[in-house]
Amino acid sequence: MRSFEEYRQLAIDILQPSQRDLEHGLELHKNSFVFDAYGFMPRNSDYPAMTGLIASGASRDELNWRGEEFTMNAAFNDPANVRKMKDAWDFAGVDAVFQNSGLEGNDIEVFLRRLGCYTYLVDKFPEIYDRAVFPHQLTDSWKRGKKALYMTTNGVPLSCKYTSVADQLMNIEVFFKLGIRMMHLTYNRRNLIGDGCAEEANAGLSDFGKQVIAEMNRVGVIPDCAHSGLQTSYDAAKCSKKPVVASHAVAGGLSTHYRSKSDEVIQAIKETGGYVGICAHAPFLQHEMNIKTFIDHIDYVARKFGVDHVAIGTDHGTNLGSGVSDYKPNPNRPIWESYWRAPFAGIAPEMKDGHDSMTWINWPMFTVGLVQRGYTDDEIRKIIGGNVLRVCEETLA
Repeated sequence: MRSFEEYRQLAIDILQPSQRDLEHGLELHKNSFVFDAYGFMPRNSDYPAMTGLIASGASRDELNWRGEEFTMNAAFNDPANVRKMKDAWDFAGVDAVFQNSGLEGNDIEVFLRRLGCYTYLVDKFPEIYDRAVFPHQLTDSWKRGKKALYMTTNGVPLSCKYTSVADQLMNIEVFFKLGIRMMHLTYNRRNLIGDGCAEEANAGLSDFGKQVIAEMNRVGVIPDCAHSGLQTSYDAAKCSKKPVVASHAVAGGLSTHYRSKSDEVIQAIKETGGYVGICAHAPFLQHEMNIKTFIDHIDYVARKFGVDHVAIGTDHGTNLGSGVSDYKPNPNRPIWESYWRAPFAGIAPEMKDGHDSMTWINWPMFTVGLVQRGYTDDEIRKIIGGNVLRVCEETLA
């Protein structure tokens, strides 16, 4: 793994900012409220106990749960990892993250496991973290020098007991009271709400989906169509009375990847007062697949739809471990909800440098890149955090 400084130098080599733009961008970033529209707090991926679990015959779900519990909680029993975590936050200059606290799909039990991990993490390190549940708490944490986690899930919690629509919608309010402030409408596949972005049918939002959005509007949960199909995303924006977002996607005008959003969809999202958060995944961006192309996508949405309607949702987190484990996982069939299809196949070796130039700790370089493109300080503050905060406020108004 590269050092933090090596990651930054990689971005500098690609962007080639003037010394003036570099210094101004870094200073502006340092003094601004920075809010990742969808990401992950720093984690440690090394889990030596995994070999023993595999030998014991642990199921795929248990392996997944134990691995996640370690990366998010147990790894930080080591003071050295806590120091690394603090260093990563400081180097990234990020103040708040819309933290994914629920795995893909609609399973309530699975949501609770990951939500429990992050709730426990915040409780364990009150000197570092706040778990914000209202927008003013986000900026309060920033002013006090703490990091805020604002919770989201990769799906709407649905019960397997299909007794009535009211019973299904009730879980939205339950999870709102547990601190969830944004929910994916779908995750790649089709569900009861609508079609995911990996479905070829592109059938759009269901009647039940419209009722889900109405309930999200009422309760104060942001509808997120990042993993929804284009028609589902468009329909969601058209029926919502409050802002709809695509928290981590890319511009369809620059990429044909199925996780992109077309101009028509972005316009519909704009009309709700929402935003598209540009994600930092090389395969989604296409073309050069590095930090320059990443800035191109931000620039495209900002120039065409306005700076009020673009944000940065990296879909990244910093891996504080070596990235090398002492076991080789058994091959498994793909998890149902994930449903990744071509052309996404992970980070290929030829993408590595480009992907690393967009690593989460390189957030200050995103600001530098926007300075290079001629955006004013106020415009940049909107893009790197202000727009996300505004939508959080409007959703709960």
